[in-house]
Amino acid sequence: MPRTVQHRKVKMKRIGNLFETICSIENLMLADRFARRGKLNSYGVKLHDRNREQNILDLRASLLERTYHTSRYDNFMLNCDNGKLREISRLPYYPDRITHHAIMNIIEPIFVKVFTADTYSCIKGRGIHSAAEKLKNILKSDPDGTKYCLKLDIRKFYPNIDHDILKAKLRKKIKDHDLLWLLDEIIDSAPGVPIGNYLSQYFANLYLTYFDHWLKEELKVKYYFRYCDDMIILSGDKAELHALRLKVDQYMKENLSLVVKGNWQVFPVDARSLDFVGYRFYHTHTLLRKSIKKAFARKMAHLHGEPLLKSYAAYMGWAKHCNSYNLIQKLTNEEILRLRDKIGSGNDRKQDHDCANTQQGDNGSKLQDRGQQVPKKQEWKMLVLTNRS
Repeated sequence: MPRTVQHRKVKMKRIGNLFETICSIENLMLADRFARRGKLNSYGVKLHDRNREQNILDLRASLLERTYHTSRYDNFMLNCDNGKLREISRLPYYPDRITHHAIMNIIEPIFVKVFTADTYSCIKGRGIHSAAEKLKNILKSDPDGTKYCLKLDIRKFYPNIDHDILKAKLRKKIKDHDLLWLLDEIIDSAPGVPIGNYLSQYFANLYLTYFDHWLKEELKVKYYFRYCDDMIILSGDKAELHALRLKVDQYMKENLSLVVKGNWQVFPVDARSLDFVGYRFYHTHTLLRKSIKKAFARKMAHLHGEPLLKSYAAYMGWAKHCNSYNLIQKLTNEEILRLRDKIGSGNDRKQDHDCANTQQGDNGSKLQDRGQQVPKKQEWKMLVLTNRS
């Protein structure tokens, strides 16, 4: 019979008197402004704007009188970049999306204070590139201590979030009964936690945050990264990672009613690379994930005009954070160069700077492998500018 995983309770001050602030006219108007970003032409926003002021007053009244109920979800399937098919749940703009933003305007700082520094999903100031930069630095600074990786994720994480456990975790931090009523109402509006809700990403992070604390503070894990339910742990000891995986398995089952997927892996980083947050990491260099690289190439081959330039800029946002100079040079076609010339030379200079950075990484790792000195960044920049002229 396996022994129950013991862990120290994380003591955190519970906070009250939040609901009235959430329901204030000022906060609801601010939530309306935030919720409509990038959606000005959507049907929901246009419909709401026909009677905007009265809608805000009615929403406030329904919250204060506890007559608010989550609207019916519009569910649809979406093919993600990683090839997975996910069910997405969408709520109407009014009243639901405004309500979710109104809540997070007030409680987001409270949630973020609970999160450890090792989680990166949907947190302002962190995100994919922050995780990538930190991971690159750790791999380069401690190659012996990051020789092996334990990579795992959770089976059907969002659908399997237990409502009672989530509510208990909310009550560890919040004591405002009116706010807890509203959060409970939203939680109970769908099985698990629906992907697509603005609140869902915060609920998901909160659900795992006490696990993060246990891993770092009780088990003293030094190198740990989590992006949503994708987790990696680095160590110089392969046996230690295998033992740790069993403890994680047990914790998930007994404390969170979750199951770690059977495709977990323990492997040497340099033998096959570490695939995480869209990149493939080695100790000496970092490359784009193959699926993103292929999608980049397809877009460059089939798009034209403004859509081509927008897509190019989006993928450059990925490429400039890794060693991708050769890929950028290969995919930057004549049409892109002409479109960029119309916009101005300022962006071109920035592009050259980004390419210089990525070329230094591409070639630098090769030179290091041969035992040769790596040129300084400024030297690479001069080489790039000379080659392009």
